Amino acid sequence: MTATRIDGKAFAAGLREKVAAHVARLKSENDLTPGLAVVLVGNDPASEVYVGSKNRQTLEAGMNSYEHRLPEETPEAELLALIDQLNADPAVHGILVQLPLPKHIEEPKVLAAIDPAKDVDGFHISNVGLLSTGQKAMVPCTPLGCLLMLKDHLGDLSGLNAVVIGRSNIVGKPMAQLLLGANATVTIAHSRTKNLAEVARGADILVAAVGRPEMVTGDWIKPGATVIDVGINRIPAPERGEGKTRLVGDVDYASAAEVAGAITPVPGGVGPMTIACLLANTVTAACRSAGLPEPEGLTA
Repeated sequence: MTATRIDGKAFAAGLREKVAAHVARLKSENDLTPGLAVVLVGNDPASEVYVGSKNRQTLEAGMNSYEHRLPEETPEAELLALIDQLNADPAVHGILVQLPLPKHIEEPKVLAAIDPAKDVDGFHISNVGLLSTGQKAMVPCTPLGCLLMLKDHLGDLSGLNAVVIGRSNIVGKPMAQLLLGANATVTIAHSRTKNLAEVARGADILVAAVGRPEMVTGDWIKPGATVIDVGINRIPAPERGEGKTRLVGDVDYASAAEVAGAITPVPGGVGPMTIACLLANTVTAACRSAGLPEPEGLTA
């Protein structure tokens, strides 16, 4: 048996269509255009590509995109002043500061300066606290994308055993909170977990978010389990030529696909969902700011 391939690229395209439909309705019925501001400090090549993609997809969805590109040497105070300005701008409903920031800028201080209602990355401590106590929050984009795909594939998650390998603030912890909110029974595992493979084998839902290339192999997986691979790792690919690399996940896809019931590939799985969920979060933030009902199908 070969696992069903969960096509994140196709799912993300469908989510972006939903976002565009909601945006069109907000414009026509409420004269409201959601706006996303993205701030990039410096010229990290990967960040440049990512910010460009966010800008393009924001405009394609019919939203307003506000890009702020600052030099590498920008003082922290200047960045904080820009965030204050964006917090006060009623046309901006979502603010995203692209990470990583240059070393002279304190990331926690910058993230804390963003208005929690406009924190479409879901990293502000207020949103972290709201999510962990089961209240209405802005949810980090990658875990939100994972949950939407799981619900689409499995339907009701109640009572299923879920194991999240990884405890980062960006993916592992919020993923666990979302699964708890969906009434799954959740275990958070990590590098110090004893008998990690055995713990993983008990999972109906296995989410791998550790940043270790192909660590999770087929013998870690319960037959028929649904596997969500959050990892994006670049490894050498000498078969493609000298100096060439390829992308792999935290799961060894070939062996896992022989055991799992369903699995996300890398690339083309979780990755495309991140920007789609960023757009969804911006629409949700716009609706909340205007006191309008939250759009269906865009939130956890």
